[in-house]
Amino acid sequence: MDKLTVFIALTGIAVALQAGVLLAMYLAMRKSSERVEALATEVKTKIMPSVEQAQEIITEMRPKLETIFDNLQDVTAMVRSQINRADATINDAMDRTRLQVIRADELLTRTLDRVEQTTDMVHKTVVSPVRQISGIMQGITAGLEFLFANRARKNSGRDERRPVPQDEMFI
Repeated sequence: MDKLTVFIALTGIAVALQAGVLLAMYLAMRKSSERVEALATEVKTKIMPSVEQAQEIITEMRPKLETIFDNLQDVTAMVRSQINRADATINDAMDRTRLQVIRADELLTRTLDRVEQTTDMVHKTVVSPVRQISGIMQGITAGLEFLFANRARKNSGRDERRPVPQDEMFI
């Protein structure tokens, strides 16, 4: 056999193999195509009505949702405004309260200072002189009792000394 014949025979076999592969690919593609078409038909019959209903619902709800969002924005703006006003009011009340506490503290401090000054003044002008007068009176009383007690002893003739009731208390 000649080389040319072998080459032609091999080329013929290769072409036949390629034709077989192409035929197999065609058959596989046809089966896949049938499956895809069946799936597409199923999608059209089952899913498309749901998608169309969802689209209709969204179309109907859109104006309502826009109104809700607009109202929500208005409410948010009002709430912000009210919070700002409440914050200003609370800050004002806190400032006033702080000022009143400071005033009350100053008033209490002045009052306590005056009470202390008054106590010192009363002590110096009343208590100290009363103590001094009381001490002087006790001294005079003790001296008179001693004097009268000595006379009474001399008159009775005894020379023993009796304790005077004030001696026990005198320190």
